[in-house]
Amino acid sequence: MDAVDPTVFRLAIFVLAIFVGYYVVWSVTPALHTPLMAVTNAISSVIIVGALLAAAAHPTGADLSGGGAIPANVWVSKGAGALAAAFAAVNIFGGFLVTQRMLAMYKKKDPAKGKGAK
Repeated sequence: MDAVDPTVFRLAIFVLAIFVGYYVVWSVTPALHTPLMAVTNAISSVIIVGALLAAAAHPTGADLSGGGAIPANVWVSKGAGALAAAFAAVNIFGGFLVTQRMLAMYKKKDPAKGKGAK
């Protein structure tokens, strides 16, 4: 019996993760949105560490055996790491801005400011 191709196996896991993520996020009540954003920011913080490690990739001795040039796979790793770091940074800071804005909705307004200045 033939084994399943690893690419097909990983693609199936990715598609299942998309469906699970969709149903989990859309079933969250609005009251739980802020704690969910906090967890998302924490996950993005872990992702950004891996992205920075990928962006800081450097060639090993085996990669430099063909000369002094940096091979293409190292440049791909650096580019993908930089892109992942940028996306994770947008997610982190955007999550903090959304959370701050949502928390500002629950602050009491000053009655003197609401009636206009005289």
